[in-house]
Amino acid sequence: MMLLRQFVYRRDRIAFAIGVMICAAATIYAVTDAIWLNSDMVPVFSSDDTVLVIDAGHGGIDGGAIGVDGSKESDINLAIAKKLFAASVFAGKRAIMTRVDDRSQTENDQYSEHSELKYRADLANSTKNPVLVSIHQNYYPTAQPGGAQVIYSANGRSERLGGIFQTNIVNSLESDNRHLAQKDNNRLYVLENVSCPAVLVECGFVSNHFDIGKLTDSSYQTALAAVMLASYIQFSAEKADI
Repeated sequence: MMLLRQFVYRRDRIAFAIGVMICAAATIYAVTDAIWLNSDMVPVFSSDDTVLVIDAGHGGIDGGAIGVDGSKESDINLAIAKKLFAASVFAGKRAIMTRVDDRSQTENDQYSEHSELKYRADLANSTKNPVLVSIHQNYYPTAQPGGAQVIYSANGRSERLGGIFQTNIVNSLESDNRHLAQKDNNRLYVLENVSCPAVLVECGFVSNHFDIGKLTDSSYQTALAAVMLASYIQFSAEKADI
């Protein structure tokens, strides 16, 4: 199985390995809307008190970047976010989403990007023990750049969170990826204005023909969501040991 090709049994990887196995079991569920729509689902287990805040970037009036195939970034972001939420519920992890459909939360006749971003940051800040994962796609004027890159907040243990996410995405899905996790340095509103561990995952370049083929594929979206959840589980396990 692709997700397990870099499987290594080391103490610092045990939580990630467990997460991958959980997500592999959850895959058949994550490709449907059934789980994330079912608010009555009972978690399988919960080993920590953190809450995963899943932010599907853009939405509604703001479609984000447009891919070389015409795909909207906001649609790709939401598809991955829903799969991550579904797998989280299946794994017994508490999670919330900043949006669940193609609408912004502050959308009206006088839509404000600042108000939308503030809503998302405020939601994370008002959640008890949050860990924020914001899902986005990258874009470049030419088609050459590709691959996922994680950007982490300047606060708290975000650097460790970002390193775990970047390493696991590369090891599990993109062995030729040479990007490193990058500190935000107060450029991105959502990362700058939250007090919790937070990362923004640029899942790939919608301007790259190879990347867009993966990013719009449901199976790859599920694999990516699985690695994200496993990385969150690994981080949460480390946090609990502190």
